[in-house]
Amino acid sequence: MEEAFLLNQTSLVTYFRLRGLSVNQKVQMAMFSIFLVFYVLTLLGNILIVNTIIYDRRLHTPMYFFLSNLSFIDVCHSTVTVPKMLRDTWSEEKLISFDACVTQMFFLHLFACTEIFLLTVMAYDRYMAICKPLQYMTVMNWKVCVLLAVALWAGGTIHSISLTSLTIKLPYCGPDEIDNFFCDVPQVIKLACTDTHIIEILIVSNSGLISVVCFVVLVVSYAVILVSLRQQISEGRRKALSTCAAHLTVVTLFLGHCIFIYSRPSTSLPEDKVVSVFFTAVTPLLNPIIYTLRNEDMKNALNKIMGRKERKEK
Repeated sequence: MEEAFLLNQTSLVTYFRLRGLSVNQKVQMAMFSIFLVFYVLTLLGNILIVNTIIYDRRLHTPMYFFLSNLSFIDVCHSTVTVPKMLRDTWSEEKLISFDACVTQMFFLHLFACTEIFLLTVMAYDRYMAICKPLQYMTVMNWKVCVLLAVALWAGGTIHSISLTSLTIKLPYCGPDEIDNFFCDVPQVIKLACTDTHIIEILIVSNSGLISVVCFVVLVVSYAVILVSLRQQISEGRRKALSTCAAHLTVVTLFLGHCIFIYSRPSTSLPEDKVVSVFFTAVTPLLNPIIYTLRNEDMKNALNKIMGRKERKEK
């Protein structure tokens, strides 16, 4: 009892120090320019997708409803970490308060887990549209879509609360340096002044299991879809393959990070920062590019909007 009391008294860490991506000032300035461009393009691209889907009634379908949710999540997901990273490139100490660190972890896992569930729902939507087209509008009606959206956001919230609560209950009395450019659960719990073996197992069984199970479900779904496409006419097959290829690319990039980071104990690897950059800054930018360049409906809707704007300007 006395040891526990003393341990709680030594939980004096109020700030963490982020090591960032590099200590070289020139490299930091180069990264600031690159990631500022990435972040601005991420905002513009994803907001453009959401506005296009809202504006064009032909895109008011379950597929594009979920795509607009994906774009919204990508904007939020990138905003959780990138602005702080950009600001820290001009700072020598790169401090983040304990409360801000916890908040960052909460929203990072909220948006990441919600996106995993959303990608799984999108795979199911494509399965119904391609493999069971006659039942599609009956099964994937607007009520079901809204309920699925609520469920995946609720699932992400529950997941994030559970991980964050495990982290903040630990005592922190030093060291205070996080070997990354943002706060994440695996890096933070390593700084706790107690044995975290059980916590690490819980994290792997939670985040890691969610990532692996969803990835397996997605792979199986697309395997079934590809088998079904062999029986369809060439034009329908080409369009469906294009949509599925875009979705599968996003899934591989996003879930690959989650499996790499959260399916192993909290040990630092040289590749962690590179993978984290793709997870937080690059993938949210690639999503609008992938979905617009490989999707004829989106390209037509964008051309229609741009054409109307040009006529108004004239």
